[in-house]
Amino acid sequence: MYLPNAYREDDLETLVAFMRANSFASFVSVLDGQPYASHIPLAIAVANGVVTLTGHLARQNPQCRALGNGESLAIFTGPHSYVSPSLYEAQENVPTWNYIAVHASGTPRTIVFDDPPAIHAMIETMIDVYEPAYRTQWDSLSNKYRDGMLKGIVGFEIQVTRLEGKYKLSQNRSLVDQHRVAKSLATSADPVVAATGIEMQRRMG
Repeated sequence: MYLPNAYREDDLETLVAFMRANSFASFVSVLDGQPYASHIPLAIAVANGVVTLTGHLARQNPQCRALGNGESLAIFTGPHSYVSPSLYEAQENVPTWNYIAVHASGTPRTIVFDDPPAIHAMIETMIDVYEPAYRTQWDSLSNKYRDGMLKGIVGFEIQVTRLEGKYKLSQNRSLVDQHRVAKSLATSADPVVAATGIEMQRRMG
């Protein structure tokens, strides 16, 4: 990711919080020499400063063949907005886009039905993250049905080896311009645009 220093965010706690809040990721691998992407929810864990991503793909998804064969990339995106040059003090300016994105890379380790403890642990992790109350229903399902569901997926776990955060929120502008942009965006009727402005205001203090 192109990452000018003005927009770089390296704080692990900040990046993990963002990933968890925006955990429906674009998951990219290289398959047959070409990029291949799926859009999936991921669970994010941190232990001793190491970030781990857990998720699964449908077994029929061709991307399964790429798991473990080199790095994959998970892209987490959040609020974003067009920024009009009319918000700047100087007339000689052009439009831009403000946004937040986090890229997490690493080599996936596959988790399949042939490894019952691992596949069940993966499912339990996803349930704990997305709907803990569902565990009772999951446990009540017949073994035949659960096994059928588990045979239809390929789980994976990634220990993240490269984590990049980009908060492009007009930091390259004067404080006057930053405040004008933030105020304009924060008062938008569009909730995504407003969230971008609110995040700008929060970071400016």
